Amino acid sequence: MPMIQYKSFRFSAETKAVIDQANAIFAEYQTAGFVLTLRQLYYQFVSRDLLANNLQSYKRLGSIINDARLDGLIDWELMEDRTRNLKSQPCWESPASIIKACSDQFRIDKWATQEYRPEVWIEKDALAGVFERVCRELQVPYFSCRGYTSQSEMWVAGQRLQAWSRQRQTPIIFHFGDHDPSGMDMTRDIIDRLQMFMGGIELQRLALNMPQVDEYTPPPNPAKITDSRAAAYIKEFGNESWELDALSPEVLAGLVRDSIMEIRNEKKWAEAVEREDEHRRLLVQVSQQWQKITESL
Repeated sequence: MPMIQYKSFRFSAETKAVIDQANAIFAEYQTAGFVLTLRQLYYQFVSRDLLANNLQSYKRLGSIINDARLDGLIDWELMEDRTRNLKSQPCWESPASIIKACSDQFRIDKWATQEYRPEVWIEKDALAGVFERVCRELQVPYFSCRGYTSQSEMWVAGQRLQAWSRQRQTPIIFHFGDHDPSGMDMTRDIIDRLQMFMGGIELQRLALNMPQVDEYTPPPNPAKITDSRAAAYIKEFGNESWELDALSPEVLAGLVRDSIMEIRNEKKWAEAVEREDEHRRLLVQVSQQWQKITESL
């Protein structure tokens, strides 16, 4: 747990209380295996009535967390920025080590024998890290739309999903977006454009929906009246909107997991896992016998 002091600050009692509250929230989510972004931490403060839901509170929390990390009061690994990351190429010590690495990473397409071909689409790139863990676990592709998806990427998606249909599988998209004028309309936009590019798609909007707003009571925001879609939204839902980030990572992951398990044939999945394990075993044997293999060449 890297709690490293780089600078020293004199915190007030009120600020120390915020730091203690943040550490308690971080510990709760660390136990569940999640790392939070600043925005997700902020929404946890708001939902627990620890902060007001406004820009000033968000900026103040960010400043406190920044100073607390520099002062060694908050673990650096408990919060992350999912939009800015170093990209690099992997390296190995020997041919045997890369074969061993391949055995760990080897996957067969377990969905190849299934009736459905699911994909998870997320409005916000900043939330991709929340979905990455559960999607990798379930071997489900996930896609960050970054708002309204570009025409190029939507066409590519249409071709990809149509190819599964030709193989007599049913493609299905599980969509996650904000409950605001644009976030709701993005679901409609995906359906409409995939209707044009591939003749239609089965899509389920898993979040954020009004039943979840009622159940989890995320902090509301004013509906964006400058949005061209605001009038229709306000007429149906009122003057408040809600962000997807306000749902906890556990809830979001649970929505994915439950939906995937509903469409997955467990017998066929287990058979695929058995085939995959056998292939991995052979790769491990090759890596262990690499010296003998090279000597025989």
